Amino acid sequence: MEVLEFVVPVENNKTLFVWNIEPSLTEAQIRLLSVFSAFGPLYLVKVNPNAPLHPPGFYALIKFYSAVQAAEAQRLTDGKTLFQSSQLKVRLSSKQTPAFMSGSSRPLSHAHCLELANHCLGFNGWTSEIITVRNTPEIGCLRMGCLLQLCFPRHLRSSRGAAVLEDTFTCTGADVVLQRRCRLHRLVREKALVQAFTPVLLILLGNGEVMVEVKQTSDQLLPDDTEGILQVISLLNEDVPDDDQLDFIES
Repeated sequence: MEVLEFVVPVENNKTLFVWNIEPSLTEAQIRLLSVFSAFGPLYLVKVNPNAPLHPPGFYALIKFYSAVQAAEAQRLTDGKTLFQSSQLKVRLSSKQTPAFMSGSSRPLSHAHCLELANHCLGFNGWTSEIITVRNTPEIGCLRMGCLLQLCFPRHLRSSRGAAVLEDTFTCTGADVVLQRRCRLHRLVREKALVQAFTPVLLILLGNGEVMVEVKQTSDQLLPDDTEGILQVISLLNEDVPDDDQLDFIES
């Protein structure tokens, strides 16, 4: 069993270095992604040219979310030719983790949250629902708050996230305000979704099944907290967009 969190992986046992990538391989990143993603979801695949004093070619940095999957990938790909004529060298990272990153838990980006959730749970394994979006328009300024809920129906688990963002601008034309409002609506929704994913734990079982649990943290938004959060967001403005407006913004 292994537990995955929706945080940026920084541990050495989740990071692989790949050497001896041939210089003629122009699609190295795509080929590496194809090979190593078969072992599990990847946070990062980065290909760089060798240093000037080394033979021509490339090396790569590959980050997994799972230490178990990274170790399996290293064991099964080291010394193999895979997509080229010469053997690849694949090693787990032995680089010392900087002190300021040790024990850190930086949340994943919105895009990475979606990738990890979809890979482990499938596109139908989770849903998100906006509970409310409230905003206050002022001259040259928009403030918007969002309260959102994540649901994992197969696991009977849910999590909530809230966010408040502000956007300022100098041009006050109606088209500019509408564009800014649509953009801010997307960004605040994404930020609330990231916060909702933060306490979620994906438990990978040995039989390939995935379970979902939600950490109980001091800043976690529980259903009983909804009224208080709504009151905070209401401080922005009592003007709540109606369903037609929200549908238009979403599109």
